[in-house]
Amino acid sequence: MPTKREPEQLPDDRASLLALHREARRRRDAASPLSKERAEAALELERIEVHVARVERAMDPPRV
Repeated sequence: MPTKREPEQLPDDRASLLALHREARRRRDAASPLSKERAEAALELERIEVHVARVERAMDPPRV
């Protein structure tokens, strides 16, 4: 049984996160509907968006 792959560590700077977000969005939009690739890209987008929110809340003053 294959082991679950751990997601790679995300950077803590907003600009790098937004670049990763653009790339994941491009992959999601290029994948066919209901494909595994589209689902994986959508999950990656969610993970990046949550991390962006964490980074923005930690800013002084917070961006939110």
